[in-house]
Amino acid sequence: MSVLPILRWPDARLATVCDPVEDPGAVKTLAEAMLETMYAAPGRGLAAPQVGVLARMFVMDVTWKEGPATPVVCINPEIVAVSDERVSGEEACLSIPGVSAEVERHAAVTLRWQDVEAVWHEAKLTGFAAICSQHEYDHLDGLVIFDRLEGEARATLETEYEAVS
Repeated sequence: MSVLPILRWPDARLATVCDPVEDPGAVKTLAEAMLETMYAAPGRGLAAPQVGVLARMFVMDVTWKEGPATPVVCINPEIVAVSDERVSGEEACLSIPGVSAEVERHAAVTLRWQDVEAVWHEAKLTGFAAICSQHEYDHLDGLVIFDRLEGEARATLETEYEAVS
């Protein structure tokens, strides 16, 4: 296995809507490399476009920094339901190192995805798992945390990022 290079914003691939994965089994090695890359970064989520692969998949492990690892590989994920309740919190991104932004998200989501065996799963996610899955899902639609900000807040954060990068 190997740690993959993580693209940095404003790489155009980070603004590209990704294509569905036709054969989930064909991305098993990529999924393993993405997990290794995420842990090495060290992050809690990583989307395929962040490593230059424009495919609808991401990996996440929201527990490994506080306890046992619980890696999840989400291929062709779909957010099938969202809560009315919204929460705001600081988010960082491996593709935008050195800055974080206050981002508003749904407090809970129901996520449907395939694993590398092409088996479909569905789970209601709350707390940090809900936030992380929405953040990674955004990457599959060509969005980064800057795109969740408006006007002056976005300009300020972009300037801050340029100063640290």
